[in-house]
Amino acid sequence: MQWSNKVVLITGASSGIGRGLGIELARRGASVGLLARRHELLNAIVGEIEGFGERALALPADVTHADQVKAAVSELRRQFGYIDLLVANAGISVDTFVPDLCEKKIADLMNVNIMGVVNSVSAVLPVMVNGGSGHLVVNSSLAAYRGLPKTAAYCASKAAVSSFFEAIRIDLRGTGVNVTIVHPGFVKTSLIANIHRTPYVMEIDPAVKKIIRAIEKRKKRYSFPWQLATMARVCNLLPVPMYDWFATRNSFRG
Repeated sequence: MQWSNKVVLITGASSGIGRGLGIELARRGASVGLLARRHELLNAIVGEIEGFGERALALPADVTHADQVKAAVSELRRQFGYIDLLVANAGISVDTFVPDLCEKKIADLMNVNIMGVVNSVSAVLPVMVNGGSGHLVVNSSLAAYRGLPKTAAYCASKAAVSSFFEAIRIDLRGTGVNVTIVHPGFVKTSLIANIHRTPYVMEIDPAVKKIIRAIEKRKKRYSFPWQLATMARVCNLLPVPMYDWFATRNSFRG
């Protein structure tokens, strides 16, 4: 895939997988728009990208505010042109220990992880459909497959965006707009800082390269690493009593 003539918008771009994708795609020649709330971190990434001769634009915005996302998209188009690819990557996680649930923390998570994705897609999609080309990518999670202990809100949010993108993919058939749902396992970012067991954890750089490969192949769904992806698929087939027993005995959180 030739990235040198592509314009990419990445949300949640100030750290972790989003930052890694921005830098790697820029190295491959893409012009990248980096959207996140932390302006100083975005400026540092822009400086790094410009340091090796490529184009990047800091887009400080909160994905939970649709007007801010639309303004950022307009600015990216004004400076770099047609947006070829959206990577909806912004996301947060909170522990959900029962019986004590913090409804405010859960509402904040849902707003970022679900409505942040919706706001990002709605900001770019009409122009993509009218132009007959484009690519929507969401960074979901293997946690979308089934509910995991003590992560009810996170699992629910990732299941929601996976289903949302699957439905959008069907609706967009014949429009020229591609859709990819990425389901990573454990990647060494701040999201897994409080998880005690992280089997098959991946460093950010190899995870980023896997995601880019899936984008280049225009895969409809891509799950990794294969060990955890296989486990998730098997768990999806288990009868409820058997899954409950398995999940209780193999909780990743203390």
